[in-house]
Amino acid sequence: MSDTSPLISTADLAARLGDPRLKIIDASWHLDGRDARADFETSRIPGAIFFDLDAVSDPNTDLPHMLPSPEAFAASMGGLGLSHTDILVVYDTVGLFSAPRAWWMLRHMGASDVRVLDGGLPRWREEGRALDAGPVSSPLAARFEARVRPNDVADMATVLAALTGDIQIVDARPAGRFSGQTPEPRPGLRSGHMPGALNLPFKSLLNDQGGLKRGADLARVFAEAGVDPDRPVITSCGSGVTAAVLTLGLTELGRDSLLYDGSWAEWGGLAETPVQTN
Repeated sequence: MSDTSPLISTADLAARLGDPRLKIIDASWHLDGRDARADFETSRIPGAIFFDLDAVSDPNTDLPHMLPSPEAFAASMGGLGLSHTDILVVYDTVGLFSAPRAWWMLRHMGASDVRVLDGGLPRWREEGRALDAGPVSSPLAARFEARVRPNDVADMATVLAALTGDIQIVDARPAGRFSGQTPEPRPGLRSGHMPGALNLPFKSLLNDQGGLKRGADLARVFAEAGVDPDRPVITSCGSGVTAAVLTLGLTELGRDSLLYDGSWAEWGGLAETPVQTN
């Protein structure tokens, strides 16, 4: 993989196993509530540690897995044995679903070298590569120094201001949820989308092997959704997880973007925010 890509291939990761600076992170999370930690103990890449997306979140809000404070994030990562200077590779058991969220969090909080495993555990397993199973010992504590990157995160005020059309809002939810024809999986949320938002379901960015499309194929997906590559973008989704897949894709194309951390869990749960259905 290129030095500028946010992705790493299974072959490149396999070649680096044993590097003392390499830390492999299973950041699996499932919307249906399936126990990702149990999956981790059943099958994982050798040396991997488990990143609990729900636990590494802000405990002072009812919104799901919002960014914690830099201090809390640093303490959590240090407890997992991760340093901001480590070579970090994040994967999930779906292929490319929740790992980009952990990649985005680590990058936002100052990790200097963090990549997403393209194709995740499914591709690693399909290629017959080594796997571990069973409980893992607690890692040795490390020092993670949080250095927050500016201009990564959008809050509700930023999204409200973007409704003027100066910034493109790109929503990663499936088309039915975006249009309001399919109910939201979380109770109490209105259906629909932010007025003027563009819909780009995150699965549209994936190739037939479950990894990220590249080059012209990836750029075409954004163009067909109406995204202008020369204008600013805010990515959004149901709760800030699959929005990170869009952010990953834009990063692969060399484009910056903001991620709306509250996403539809916040927007759709408020009575005063404008909602469009179509």
